Amino acid sequence: MKLKIISYNLNGIRAAIRKGLLDWLKLENPDVFLVQETKARPEHIDREAFASLGYHGYVHSAEKPGYSGVAIFSKMEPDRIVCGSGMEKYDREGRICRADYGDISILSTYFPSGSSGDLRQDFKMDFLSDFIPFVKELKKERPKLVISGDYNICHKPIDIHNPVSNKNSSGFLPEEREWLTEFLALGFEDSFRTFHSEPDQYTWWTYRFGARKKNLGWRIDYHMVSEMLASQMSRAEILSDVYHSDHCPILLELNN
Repeated sequence: MKLKIISYNLNGIRAAIRKGLLDWLKLENPDVFLVQETKARPEHIDREAFASLGYHGYVHSAEKPGYSGVAIFSKMEPDRIVCGSGMEKYDREGRICRADYGDISILSTYFPSGSSGDLRQDFKMDFLSDFIPFVKELKKERPKLVISGDYNICHKPIDIHNPVSNKNSSGFLPEEREWLTEFLALGFEDSFRTFHSEPDQYTWWTYRFGARKKNLGWRIDYHMVSEMLASQMSRAEILSDVYHSDHCPILLELNN
């Protein structure tokens, strides 16, 4: 039996639904659908529409209207849902939600962006610093982890269309890339790179300059899989031909 997981930064779930998200989801039919940047309060998300496709929905929204937010839509009812990290300054922004299925835990995560200026870059670096001990503790309790979502970091030059001109850009700063190396050293695999070594594979493109048509992108969305679960990975893909957002979905299949 395959467990099919898709993660997708929608840059607004209501806008994505207007662009045909639900028709695509019905055809793709993942077991677990992880969303980032819902940009909506729970009461403003049409959960009945997802329920009609067989999904239980769990939403962790930001306090600020129209901002951030994550969600998990699951064909299987989880044993447990934990929304938030226990760290208030991040939980106010709706950045982490976890679903437990037996001994497997799957997280939808939306890491802060630092591209709007120094204050948010500092906030992002605080989040990264605090995420490491959070994951270490979680991994002790739940060693079979899939931590998916928008990390807002390109790891290596192969993951960004122009590494030289972007060397001082938030999302490709040396300290961010070093953090991602440190995170992987905790015992995680970048599932896409387990199966794919080719360049020019991206998950986000700016809306400016016709970047997506030219494939001038960044790979900032990941399914990170803990070593206790890595042997069960059977497939990982970037679904770059799907258009509801400035991101595209990413897929992971596990032999369950």
